[in-house]
Amino acid sequence: MTDQISPTEPAKPAKPTKGQRTRARVLDAAAELFSGSGFHAVSLRDIAARAGMTHAGLLHHFPGKEALLIEVLGRRDREDAHVIFRLDPDTEPRDFLAQLVGIAHRNMNTPGLVGLHAKISAEAADPEHPAHRYFVERYRLLRDRLTRAFAALAARTDPPGDYDPALTAQMLLAQMDGLQTQWLLEPDAVDMRAAMVAFFARLGLDFSDVPAFPNLHSGAPPEPPHHP
Repeated sequence: MTDQISPTEPAKPAKPTKGQRTRARVLDAAAELFSGSGFHAVSLRDIAARAGMTHAGLLHHFPGKEALLIEVLGRRDREDAHVIFRLDPDTEPRDFLAQLVGIAHRNMNTPGLVGLHAKISAEAADPEHPAHRYFVERYRLLRDRLTRAFAALAARTDPPGDYDPALTAQMLLAQMDGLQTQWLLEPDAVDMRAAMVAFFARLGLDFSDVPAFPNLHSGAPPEPPHHP
């Protein structure tokens, strides 16, 4: 019989094991190097040296560079999924979309990860790139969930929202990616959060009070907002 956890008494996060701490150190080193030089220019020996370990020690935790890249890319997605992907875009579209503003705000404090996604997603346009399938599936999933959220919102307004949910989803993703590139080039001139708030305001959504999405490595899991 498994222990039951009371919903009013959340379980304390378990202290990371030595192996988990080592893996996290390797992922941090890989993210830094991949974001600076791209996938192909970085070797496993480079990553091992940056993480302060031997090449053999790194291979004990990760079977190869491709597996390490996918793990690096997926780590932040899994953190964000704690909130975003437990929200149903069909029944909670405002809450689902609001989280994107919080993530844009959070990303303004994580230039390394923003740079990683910008650089590797561009490289991954090549079908032979190891991250090609990852990004294809990621965008496919995001387009689907955003389309459902915008369709649900349009159906609830009177008169119904005058926009194409699928095209609006594509436009939002394009804006998010374009803002990241502009912000990386000139961070003092581009406010990703403000641009996202302005985008949603044109759809009649006021997300100006949405807080920054926290880093789950350093804080408690966030709760989704609830808009009336």
